[in-house]
Amino acid sequence: MNEATVVSELGEDGIRSLVSSFYRRVKVDNLMAPMYPNDDWDGAEDRLAKFLLFRLGVSQAYMEERGHPRLRMRHMPFAIGEAERDRWLKLMGEAMDEVETPAGSRQFLEPFFAQTADFMRNRAE
Repeated sequence: MNEATVVSELGEDGIRSLVSSFYRRVKVDNLMAPMYPNDDWDGAEDRLAKFLLFRLGVSQAYMEERGHPRLRMRHMPFAIGEAERDRWLKLMGEAMDEVETPAGSRQFLEPFFAQTADFMRNRAE
């Protein structure tokens, strides 16, 4: 499975639905919500959707607006350890369940999300 599988199975609308489902969970999560400014939920959702669409080869909008992702640098202001990584993955897994992400897409997305979430860790346990 690869990016083309995800694009074929989910398309841009499906990816945006996944991200919306994820952020509905983040907004009410006691560990994750405090990392986000209350006045920028729409912006956070838009940035993640555009990043995923960029990573999957659908759109260059993320690069045009923000440049290189520099994910680790952009997340340095937030203390991210194992608990935060694991919660992010849990909420994204629940979002994938909600939008009924097809098996082929999950086969690609789950390891991608796990690797990316682990890379974001910046706090020793």
